[in-house]
Amino acid sequence: MQTVRKSGILLHISSLPSAFGIGDLGPEAYHLVDNLSKNGLKIWQILPLGPNGPGNSPYQAYSAYSGDPILISPEMLVDWGLLSKDDLSDIPLFNDVSVDFEKVTEWKTNIFRLAWQNFQLFADSSFRNEYQAFLNEHGWWLNDYALYAACKIEFNGLAWNKWPKNLIERQEDALNYYKLELNDNFEFERFVQFLFFRQWFRLKNYANEKGIQIFGDLPLYVSLDSSDVWGNQKIFLLDENGEPTMVGGVPPDYFCEDGQLWGNPVYNWNEIEKSNYQWWIARLYFNFHLFNLVRIDHFRGLESFWAIPADSKTAKVGQWLPAKGFNLLNILQSQLENLPIIAEDLGIITPEVEHLRGHFNLPGMKVLQFAFTSDHTNEHLPHNISSKNIVYTGTHDNDTIIGWWNSISAEEKNLAHNYLNASKGTISERLISYAWASVAEIAILPIQDLMQLDGSARMNIPGIATGNWSWRYRKNQLKKNHWEFIKQLNIIYNR
Repeated sequence: MQTVRKSGILLHISSLPSAFGIGDLGPEAYHLVDNLSKNGLKIWQILPLGPNGPGNSPYQAYSAYSGDPILISPEMLVDWGLLSKDDLSDIPLFNDVSVDFEKVTEWKTNIFRLAWQNFQLFADSSFRNEYQAFLNEHGWWLNDYALYAACKIEFNGLAWNKWPKNLIERQEDALNYYKLELNDNFEFERFVQFLFFRQWFRLKNYANEKGIQIFGDLPLYVSLDSSDVWGNQKIFLLDENGEPTMVGGVPPDYFCEDGQLWGNPVYNWNEIEKSNYQWWIARLYFNFHLFNLVRIDHFRGLESFWAIPADSKTAKVGQWLPAKGFNLLNILQSQLENLPIIAEDLGIITPEVEHLRGHFNLPGMKVLQFAFTSDHTNEHLPHNISSKNIVYTGTHDNDTIIGWWNSISAEEKNLAHNYLNASKGTISERLISYAWASVAEIAILPIQDLMQLDGSARMNIPGIATGNWSWRYRKNQLKKNHWEFIKQLNIIYNR
């Protein structure tokens, strides 16, 4: 899929600086693209874009298709004539180093409602025609999501399987009744998605014009409380009350001694097969349109998945059940010359998973923070990494390099010190240099590592349900010397 050596950064949109309590799709995103382009980086990797559910995790979104409204840039709404500068004159005092999701959501929802009023009153015909075209193109998923979101408001945030029975069962008269009854919120939710995708595709097109590929992230599972499960109940293992009989996760591993209990319903692959994998194929094509490259998170779940009894308190108890990812990818490969897919193949990986990835020639992932836990045969060591991989210093699930270095054992530290010759620079500089020097066609680092930040800048601690995903950086933290360092490495190592 890749023909030249490339490098990039990992940074979610929400972590960008802005005056509105969260990073967004506005000026700072464009400024970052400019800096990536100027300094020889060719990839910007982000996290999933969906509307965050409980715990604010982008991997537990209310929809596999919709965008998170809190990533919409208020400044661009002023540029489009949907808000005035005065509408943004009384911004709450937001934290500039972490996201207060509740506070941001409340404020932004209010200004989006104002933008919706202004659109209905003042938008010209071309703007209205563009909106109608969006509704026509995206109605196949958007109408379900907008009704789901409107019902969430109507029923005070209750999950869909706690709604009235005729609505849970999606009886046609119930769907029509609530769509009419909740029309104001239904139309508002559709409009907000229009704003999101209008901003998203402008940013993506700008990045592509600057030679930057956008590398997106597709969670294997979707949240139980989502428009996707409500609208497609047959393809998930649910009981008669809409509750999962088994849930997803992973057994004990490097990240968590109890394993990770995600709580997502697992797929009914037999039902998915009956429709010739229609739901999955639509979802993948949608992501191929959103991004230039797509990472499938927990790729191994396409070969077999850890199914945990729904009443279990940890992920220690479960069983591996077969999935039908080979058939799914086979259909895709028959339709596309190249699959723009990256396999997140970290954790417990079997020969069967390796075969699935290898058969479709998909790049996997190697992480240098995992490289010093054993001996010279460790698959994450640079000399063992093949070109058909993406090498990372760490991912969003890892500590920063400095946080990692301060927490590892003396034995691991000694192995790393000797291998990296760490006396010749900071540990961050050495680890990044070795990633860039590797034969892996793509090398990526979290922006926290470029700025040499400690563990307080960590994005996520797997297995911990709260307190994650809120990190942001200030503009003055990302300095000229950081860009010069990475630009020089791109030159030295032909990236």
